[in-house]
Amino acid sequence: MKIVVFTGAGVSADSGIATFRDSDGLWANYRIEDVCTPEALARDRATVVRFYNIRRKELFEKEPNAGHYAIAALERHFDVEVVTQNVDNLHERAGSGRVTHLHGELMKLRSSRNPDLVVPVEGWEQPLDATAPDGSLLRPHIVFFGESVPMFDTAAHIVSTADILIVVGTSLAVYPAASLVHYARAGVPVYLVDPGSPDVHMIRNPLEHIQMRSADGIPLLAERLIAEYAADRL
Repeated sequence: MKIVVFTGAGVSADSGIATFRDSDGLWANYRIEDVCTPEALARDRATVVRFYNIRRKELFEKEPNAGHYAIAALERHFDVEVVTQNVDNLHERAGSGRVTHLHGELMKLRSSRNPDLVVPVEGWEQPLDATAPDGSLLRPHIVFFGESVPMFDTAAHIVSTADILIVVGTSLAVYPAASLVHYARAGVPVYLVDPGSPDVHMIRNPLEHIQMRSADGIPLLAERLIAEYAADRL
């Protein structure tokens, strides 16, 4: 059985990672237009690089939470793929083996000239003048606002292969990522784990909303799915 888990900022928020929708925290001190657009990088490279260095340093200080670990543990019983809007590496650190990042990866940099030339970050700090193997300045490997989402088609295909789709920690308000739920096959059950009230009007599949935070709701859901579906496979 194939389970696809589509995760958003709420999963990482339970580890203390600031989100740009928070009214306080890291993002409250910056405008998106100043740190997360191609124009900002061209206009004030130092501010953009410094901002992502701060985010990277924050990530070094955080750990995966119970939600991350429960998602990873599903791999012991099911074929599991994770599609995430998050740029941190907490899914990987928790043990998830197949993770597709829609919006880039904080722990990687890429060439300013060739978006396919991606390199890992050494430590948390990107030097301002760091260059890629092609000689161009390195930039954060982040999909900025206004840029296309290169992994969207891959993610849509992954969702289309799901026998169960779990959507967790997302408001379903960030597009095109939110439209991924449309790619689930007809009749595939969708489990939505989120303490709020995401916009679910576009979900036509059988839907169960578990109104809990990821760190609380995902471990409970994982136990249910293992009890209901995994026994026949073992």
